[in-house]
Amino acid sequence: MINTPNANPYAMTVKDDVLNVMKKKGKPMNAGEVEKELGADRKEIDKAFKELKAEGLIASPVRCKWEPVKK
Repeated sequence: MINTPNANPYAMTVKDDVLNVMKKKGKPMNAGEVEKELGADRKEIDKAFKELKAEGLIASPVRCKWEPVKK
């Protein structure tokens, strides 16, 4: 998201979209599956996965698949 003075701080980001798709599907997903669902750029999805992992919001139950962390 580009930081501009007029940017809406409440606007959905790719990271939010990725997390929402994963929650909606209810199963572990890889970046390709998320890409098909969102129609977003793969690089943006990979970046979102990296950030979500660093924040502890997603975990990998099987190799190359991710799911939201259950709290």
